[in-house]
Amino acid sequence: MKVLGMISGTSHDGIDVAAVDFTLRDGLLHGTVDYAGSSPYPEELRVRLMRALPPSALTFAEACELDTLIGRAFAEVAADAAERAGGVDLICSHGQTVYHWVEGRQVRGTLQIGQPAWIAERTGIPVVADVRVRDVVAGGQGAPLVSLMDVMLLSGLPSRPAALNLGGIANMTVLRPIGGGGPVAYDTGPANALIDAAVVRASDGRLRYDEDGRLAAAGRVDDALLTELLAEPYYRLDPPKTTGKELFHADYLAEALTGHPGLSDADVAATLTALTAQTVADQVRRHRIDTLVASGGGCANPTLMAMLRERLTGVRVTTTAEFGAPTDTKEAIAFALIGWHTVHGLPATVPSCTGASGARVLGAIVPGAGPLRLPEPLATAPTGLRLSGAIG
Repeated sequence: MKVLGMISGTSHDGIDVAAVDFTLRDGLLHGTVDYAGSSPYPEELRVRLMRALPPSALTFAEACELDTLIGRAFAEVAADAAERAGGVDLICSHGQTVYHWVEGRQVRGTLQIGQPAWIAERTGIPVVADVRVRDVVAGGQGAPLVSLMDVMLLSGLPSRPAALNLGGIANMTVLRPIGGGGPVAYDTGPANALIDAAVVRASDGRLRYDEDGRLAAAGRVDDALLTELLAEPYYRLDPPKTTGKELFHADYLAEALTGHPGLSDADVAATLTALTAQTVADQVRRHRIDTLVASGGGCANPTLMAMLRERLTGVRVTTTAEFGAPTDTKEAIAFALIGWHTVHGLPATVPSCTGASGARVLGAIVPGAGPLRLPEPLATAPTGLRLSGAIG
């Protein structure tokens, strides 16, 4: 079965896609990545979305219009990707997260927009969507759902491996935590969210991210600001836990900088990059990780990766490309995997990672152009994932 996975992540800059042809053999799921790519949001839509995100107020009218406009954007990208992949049997759309309702350590709700009916209508292909909320209802964080792929993809590694995703928010999956038990996964804090906010601030909106880490590389880490940032209570919470731009947004940065008016833009970027590296490294050391497998947009920032490696002497730091998953489309592959599990009647969560009371089959299915026909349910889930043929 060939599944197209789609997601726009916490950087809110575009739509990542991956078409994966899955075959189950001898308990292992083998996936050939026939197409992987990314399409930016139209600039007007991206700006409109960013203006609507927390802490901004939002009307139902604007929410409805964004749900439709993002759904239509996803539909066009899906149609193009499906054609490039030579056709697909199923689409799994994560959509765009706009709010994650967290009270203390309890997630009360989560909202992803990008109406999947537009995708089904445009392509004629069934769509699995709304995949996070079932885990939340079961008492989980609704994240990181990518932990399913992390556990399956890295299952063959010995000792203490972990997966790290550096999107807007950084999340980590630890396969074999100290003290035993099942895998654990959680958001460690911001990855690119605050760095991006600093670049937007420094460039008056002309730039959206620190390309090649150049701004941070030109600055110096301010120890006083870094110490204040590290005092954020979120970092001291025990997992499972999750966060997002509801906490780490432009106003959060502006407030943090009020006591440091003399810092240059480069010094601010360097300090925020060090914040990401430090909060990740603290968790890697906490779990005595010996192999860290990174993915996400942060892998393209050499300044961030250098700071991370400096803090992790003795840890092998590599990327998911070594395991067949392009670093910038790993999450799209993960949602293709979730879609495959859903239509085969299999749970697609790791309860010890999300904190849910049990594993759950995720999502709702929007039929395509014809009658909805699902594969025969599988009694046993695959134990591992092997990827090949990945292309950019």
